[in-house]
Amino acid sequence: MTFDVVTLQLLEGFGTTVLLFAATLLLSLPLGLIVTFGSMSKIKPIRYLARTVVWIIRGTPLMLQIMVVFYVPGLVFDYPMQSRFIAVLIAFVINYACYFSEIYRGGIESISRGQYEAAQVLGMTKGQTFFRIILPQVIKRILSPMSNEVITLVKDTSLARIIAVKEIIQVAYNILGGYALVWPLFYSGAFYLIFVGLVTVAFRFAERKLDYYKV
Repeated sequence: MTFDVVTLQLLEGFGTTVLLFAATLLLSLPLGLIVTFGSMSKIKPIRYLARTVVWIIRGTPLMLQIMVVFYVPGLVFDYPMQSRFIAVLIAFVINYACYFSEIYRGGIESISRGQYEAAQVLGMTKGQTFFRIILPQVIKRILSPMSNEVITLVKDTSLARIIAVKEIIQVAYNILGGYALVWPLFYSGAFYLIFVGLVTVAFRFAERKLDYYKV
């Protein structure tokens, strides 16, 4: 198998990797904010439920969560998952939403109470206070820890292979099994390095753009 053929096959798998990454990020970021509101709710059942879910998700391996999402519906409810990719996506979204929620919560709780009171004096609603005053400051403060989680997400996409989703590592393993070629497995690492590099550059650009906003 030639270098060009291997590259094309790895690029196909990398497309699945990028799709999983983008979809997870798109869905888990807003879901994480909802979980944050739940964990900070004044209604005790909602707060306890949200914090319990976060505790369970953060306390168990993502690999196990993928297997639960994929296998449990079929074993317990006799309704097997029809799409391996969707199963992986659900597991990833829930997992990262819980991690993002804790980052959000830390950022929100770091804002002084006086800013809420000042906004109330100005006649602003709770929604206006949060989205116009609190959220911009939270974004500035959580950008660094958020970048670490996003970079981890890039690498975690390789876990999709445990249920045979054809992401880039799975493709490399298929080549290894079919043609006894080891180098494509190491070659796939170059794709991750480039991907992480682009993500890092994007976050550094965002940090520079927010430098004007001192907190």
